Amino acid sequence: MAEQLAFLFPGQGSQAVGMGKNLAEHHPIAKQTFEEADAALGVKLSHLCFEGPEDQLRLTENTQPAILTVSVAAWRVLNEKGIKPALVAGHSLGEYSAHVAAGTLSFADAVRAVHNRGKYMQEAVPVGTGAMAAIIGMSIDAVVSLCADAAQGEVCEPANINSPDQIVISGHAAAIERVVKLADERGAKRAKILPVSAPFHCSLMKPAQDRLAVDLNALNFSAPAVPVIANVYAKPVEDAVSSREALIRQVTGAVKWSECVQVLISRGVQTLVEVGPGKILSGLMRQIDRTKKTVNVEDEASLHKTMEHLAAAPVPQ
Repeated sequence: MAEQLAFLFPGQGSQAVGMGKNLAEHHPIAKQTFEEADAALGVKLSHLCFEGPEDQLRLTENTQPAILTVSVAAWRVLNEKGIKPALVAGHSLGEYSAHVAAGTLSFADAVRAVHNRGKYMQEAVPVGTGAMAAIIGMSIDAVVSLCADAAQGEVCEPANINSPDQIVISGHAAAIERVVKLADERGAKRAKILPVSAPFHCSLMKPAQDRLAVDLNALNFSAPAVPVIANVYAKPVEDAVSSREALIRQVTGAVKWSECVQVLISRGVQTLVEVGPGKILSGLMRQIDRTKKTVNVEDEASLHKTMEHLAAAPVPQ
């Protein structure tokens, strides 16, 4: 099977003050991307990405459009250089970046949608009511039964199946705390509460999902030009209707990231490029399949390194 290239787009947690600044300084197309985001939102998102302050950047309604903008800026730079993926996928919020890259959604629509998505998610559950935790070193089946045993009538669900070794759970704070205690007793390598502002990707997010559905149904979706592996299905969406539906369902549904990556690999992908801030997805790749090469593009240095790697291992367009 011919070697193929896949682009992976990061989600929340990859943000850092200063992200995208270096790309914007070196590439007019990246600078233009930040200007488009500022215009779409009517705020200086670019300033927040480049200069902070960090506490403002960490607010979900800011974090989500900020990461999307940096990711799209990096993708546009790659695109300008003729580096094009055969397949794309994004982790949670990153699925919007993937759809912009696939031509499903306009960038301006996506920026506004994820700004609202962050706001709706934050407002869906009162602060302190929900929590998330990472369980390291337990199978998905073991985590599912843990959640069932700890729930006691509360919500407690797998939210991110990130790798065979790392599963994040989400739900009511008390139930999540019970899982963390039980996980230790049942032999997890580690179980820890995560510093997040809301319990993402579980049924507590239903109010956010309902609000976001109204917004997404009002937007113009096109059929993706390249297949997008959807988080909730762990399979490609190839038309406008299923693309929109996957983004709606994703708010309460689990992110099946490990399976999404396996789908990419089953389709002949040998090299994966993490496009956007940070290297979280590259780290997860080492837990999913160490035989595949993962590179990243977030600034000028990583761009050059990736271009060198791709030049040395030509990928069919």
